[in-house]
Amino acid sequence: MLLQIKYLLFKLKLIQPSEKTISLWMYTQQVEKLEYALAFGNYKTRKLAAEALGVVGKSSSIPVLLKAINDNVHNVSVAALNTLEIVGKKDNLIQLIVKKRFDWMRKIRESNAKYETNKNKKYKIFRWDRASKKSFDRVKEQLKRPIR
Repeated sequence: MLLQIKYLLFKLKLIQPSEKTISLWMYTQQVEKLEYALAFGNYKTRKLAAEALGVVGKSSSIPVLLKAINDNVHNVSVAALNTLEIVGKKDNLIQLIVKKRFDWMRKIRESNAKYETNKNKKYKIFRWDRASKKSFDRVKEQLKRPIR
């Protein structure tokens, strides 16, 4: 009864479900509530709901998880990808999507790591003297000398 009241208050956007509530939804396998939490919760709730859907493992939640991999919060999209990897083991299309997305994320992580390692590195860049500047300085010095 209390869980139904919490879910109703969550649907009215008055509260966010706690970690305990989401874990109870997970153990009772209430997939609809977890999918709603993944779609409309705050970022902590969405992350917990995505992880809970991975534990439940129902293939009916794949469309909601596919929407969640494009989430603005990085942790939520990673949790949704991990869940899709668990849930969509039998589906070749889902495996291909997960593989492509993980490759894309790996490339981003590698480029960020490369940027972080080279961020404080000082480079010695030599400026080569141009011939025109040397000739200009030589002419300038000759003009300073008295004419005979």
